[in-house]
Amino acid sequence: MENLFTYALTVFMSFFAIMNPIANTPIFLGLVEGETEENKKKIARTGTITAFIIVAAFVVLGKYIFEMFGITIPAFKLTGGILIFYVGFEMLMSQKPKMHQNNAEGKNNLAISPLAIPILAGPGTIIAAMNSVTNADLVHIGIVITIFGALIFITYIAFAFSEKIVEKLGPNLIAVVGKLMGLILAIIGTGMITEGIKLSFNI
Repeated sequence: MENLFTYALTVFMSFFAIMNPIANTPIFLGLVEGETEENKKKIARTGTITAFIIVAAFVVLGKYIFEMFGITIPAFKLTGGILIFYVGFEMLMSQKPKMHQNNAEGKNNLAISPLAIPILAGPGTIIAAMNSVTNADLVHIGIVITIFGALIFITYIAFAFSEKIVEKLGPNLIAVVGKLMGLILAIIGTGMITEGIKLSFNI
């Protein structure tokens, strides 16, 4: 039971650090600027549900995706660790992660892109999800999907009340949270790289 709790906590921190509902709230506000309150909530709902479906699909089908493309677990952990470390490093350096940048020229489909992909269900989120279920059983897969679903719900609430949250917390506190999440991501990425090296050389 203790191992499951530790696993669940690690998964939660990994997802929370990458998705970071607090830091993504001002980004959401920028995307939906000029929209009505009803449309803002609709965009938030569509974006979060789409992100959940995408990541859940990778969690469930991750094993088959690995087999289809001949991806080995050590290679995945090394590559994924480098990418996650890079995102965390950018956050620590007060840069907006390039994986989360958007090139939206309009607001027609912003709930799907860039909100769902790549802001919520970007490469970092998918890599963290698939890393959590490598060699995992159904219980662990269920835990990952449940935790991600909970974070998606938290994210929706943050987006739905985005104006009040930004007003209450202020830009400075949001920046501090972003840096802390960046540090956590860098540590998680380093752990994945170390694990990948150990698996590669049977250490």
